[in-house]
Amino acid sequence: MVMKRPTKFEHFQFVGDKRSLIVYDVDSLETAEEEALISELMEAGTYQSFGPDTAVEARNRGFKLYRGSTAD
Repeated sequence: MVMKRPTKFEHFQFVGDKRSLIVYDVDSLETAEEEALISELMEAGTYQSFGPDTAVEARNRGFKLYRGSTAD
């Protein structure tokens, strides 16, 4: 099961969390636990998109790519 992109971010693959500086590749999230992370992020309102919508741009802004529950 691949997660559906959040409504506010339907045109963005990468969504960042300003609190933790973690960026999520929404298209690669598959578990209910990961979907809950994005839902909580949307509720908190601490999200950020990137232009261009790439992992490289997120990294340029100081974000680290989410790598599952073992992310550093």
